[in-house]
Amino acid sequence: MRSRLLSCAVMVLGTLGFSACNTTTNTNTNANANTTRVAATPMPTPTPESKYSEEQAREERARAKGNKETIGQSLDDAWIHSKIVAKLIGDTRTPERKINVDVVNGDVTLRGNVDTAEAKAEAERVAKDTDGVKKVVNQLKVVASTTKPSNANKSSKSKTTYE
Repeated sequence: MRSRLLSCAVMVLGTLGFSACNTTTNTNTNANANTTRVAATPMPTPTPESKYSEEQAREERARAKGNKETIGQSLDDAWIHSKIVAKLIGDTRTPERKINVDVVNGDVTLRGNVDTAEAKAEAERVAKDTDGVKKVVNQLKVVASTTKPSNANKSSKSKTTYE
């Protein structure tokens, strides 16, 4: 008999406890719904400093100098340069090695020769879509490819026949 009474007491207390939790939750939800909301503080955007070291920036400037490119002295400029170059290398529509990328104070200048207007437009799009870029100056020139045609493209007049 005592065990039944104890079991009933536990069930009653459990039910009351559950009801109390449920009521508290509803009360808090309603209380929160009626309060004026304060604008949430935006989370800080990760800065290049957290991902990109001064040593990496020095290395990027050295590579850029070897390719006759210019990078400003800020860490941001070096980071922007490395991101754009990486994107151009990964994009099959752009001949990255023919495109010089200069970055100074977040302003990007694209220089060099490309084979098509599509490659020129794609390189500009890639630069503009890169975080940290303020302005893009596209000085790329569309120049026809200078590759020689293969023998298969020569006319039949140049073939010599033997009898």
